[in-house]
Amino acid sequence: MYKPADVDDYIAYHESWSEELHKLRSLLQQSELDETIKWYIPTYTWRNKNVIGMGAFKEWTAIWFFQGSFLSDPYQVLVNAQEGKTKGLRQWRFKKGAPMDAVKIMEYIVEATENQKQGLEIKVAKATRKAEPIPPRLQKALAQSSTAKHQWEQLSIAKRNDYCRHISEAKQDKTKDKRLQSILPMIEAGKGLNDRYIK
Repeated sequence: MYKPADVDDYIAYHESWSEELHKLRSLLQQSELDETIKWYIPTYTWRNKNVIGMGAFKEWTAIWFFQGSFLSDPYQVLVNAQEGKTKGLRQWRFKKGAPMDAVKIMEYIVEATENQKQGLEIKVAKATRKAEPIPPRLQKALAQSSTAKHQWEQLSIAKRNDYCRHISEAKQDKTKDKRLQSILPMIEAGKGLNDRYIK
């Protein structure tokens, strides 16, 4: 992937879209936003918060608003590039030769900046891990050792799940018992199954 040194470099690389990119950049530079490069594309921020991105694609150039779902979109120009997946981001695309109304574009830039100042953001929810069911053998072993039980409760859900899978994925009872004997000292020591691989 091409890695531009700065926005000038990005525009020079996308020569066929340079006229459109220069127009958009000129408007963005008139705003209160700071210009930078993030993810190899021109990005415009307010107090380090991403507000607008600008880029060239095969069939169009575009500006996108990271919190575009909050925009009033009076001219009905915004599109959701990934319907059903993207919650906040909206694009305004410009095909070759299409009119680029500076006044209208500036309205969107100003509104997006004001929205960011007001803290209008869609918070991305972090996926919560579900605890896997504890295999009966492991349950019994934990009940018989207060140390193991205490340390088990201190482990993260991810580490507990590693141990549960380690036991339940064994096909034979003999293997399950062998694995259980090898992990009990690790649990009692408060260690995760894969901690030995972490340096």
